[in-house]
Amino acid sequence: MTVTKNDLVREVVDATGLTATDSKKIVDTLFNTMRATLASGEEVKLSGFGNFTLRDKRPRPGRNPKTGEPVEISARRVVTYRCSLLLREKCGG
Repeated sequence: MTVTKNDLVREVVDATGLTATDSKKIVDTLFNTMRATLASGEEVKLSGFGNFTLRDKRPRPGRNPKTGEPVEISARRVVTYRCSLLLREKCGG
């Protein structure tokens, strides 16, 4: 099962009794804050859930899967997620 933003909004409505509009603003604000924090180069740590960090990847050789032609994969910055021990235990890992 996949959890969507709308599912999160419904959970906030159920848990708090707020309106759907207010709950959507809360969920959107949370994600916007996470995006802005990561974009500024900082980590996002959510206690009991996990850490979102940025990692710089170096350029590396690759190939076009359609043609087999070699290409260089450019350097880039990616977001990685590592779940907390508490979450790992709850998920049976």
